[in-house]
Amino acid sequence: MTKMMDALPFPRVSLASIPTPLELLENLRRRVGGPKLLVKRDDNTGLAMGGNKVRQLEFYLGEAVANGADTVIASGAVQSNHVRLTAAAAARLGLKCIVQLENRVPNMKPEYAVSGNVLLDELLGAEIHRFPVGEDEEAADASMYKVAAECSRQGGKPYVIPNSVNHKPLGALGYVLAARELHHQLEAMKESAGAIVLASGGANTHAGLLVGLRMLSQHTRVYGFCVRRNSRKQRERVWKRVTMLAEMMGVPELVGEGDVWVSDEFLGPGYGQLDARSLETLRVVAQAEGLLLDPVYTAKAMSGLLELVKQGHFKSDETVVFLHTGGTPALFGYGELIRERRE
Repeated sequence: MTKMMDALPFPRVSLASIPTPLELLENLRRRVGGPKLLVKRDDNTGLAMGGNKVRQLEFYLGEAVANGADTVIASGAVQSNHVRLTAAAAARLGLKCIVQLENRVPNMKPEYAVSGNVLLDELLGAEIHRFPVGEDEEAADASMYKVAAECSRQGGKPYVIPNSVNHKPLGALGYVLAARELHHQLEAMKESAGAIVLASGGANTHAGLLVGLRMLSQHTRVYGFCVRRNSRKQRERVWKRVTMLAEMMGVPELVGEGDVWVSDEFLGPGYGQLDARSLETLRVVAQAEGLLLDPVYTAKAMSGLLELVKQGHFKSDETVVFLHTGGTPALFGYGELIRERRE
């Protein structure tokens, strides 16, 4: 099945600086004990401050370019990494970019709406639309298609990157390939990962890793910590992504539903909302390793990893990989909240 990875029958453009580093978190391990901890630095994918979406966009924009698009349209939360990186990828490829910022996170400080990723969206030249609804993917997609229709009427050739789970998960292909990249890095280090821990949101990353690992005959456990939905809804989402992706790859029965592990224990008040545990994790990891997490995704996933270590979930001779999916610019949208809770 590794040969299938070499010749994926899907258009692709080159955006990511890969392979990304795989680094030891020795200071953190000394602090918390437990297994050997490694971090896969997909915050270093190289485009506009990086993140996991770069790998995914190689396939979405590969299709856009193959279809002759001149405009790409994307939607996400106000501090969306996906939106920021879509704007950056469009700029690199010479495409116009229209982005839609959804009002998903309530009661935020004024800086949230203008700093961090929003500032970068503007700098990258994206045309920004505001969308008042926060938790309705179908409505957000419908709004994007309405914008696309207007673009077409004006003579443009738009390409929409939908958010709904009902659309084919092209972005997950990036993490099928990332699974192989990680496997080769571990082999070079003479390591074998017993588990991978990540933030599970849109589920392309989660599903892509699962399918990629199983295609490599790797039975590594993948632990996904929810950042937007409860465990039941997220499990359903990941499984749907997995089944659609596996069919796209021609391996429909390779992954079992029991392979999907998710937990909403560290979801907190909801998507994008910074709670005390996430803030503590941000500080612990920054001060132990000089590694910056983000309040929306990686701080919650790392909180989950540290709790599993505390519970003795992993063997001391086991190796666990934390997937850093990026999101650092969003820190600046939470600056006032972080300072308030420090004092």
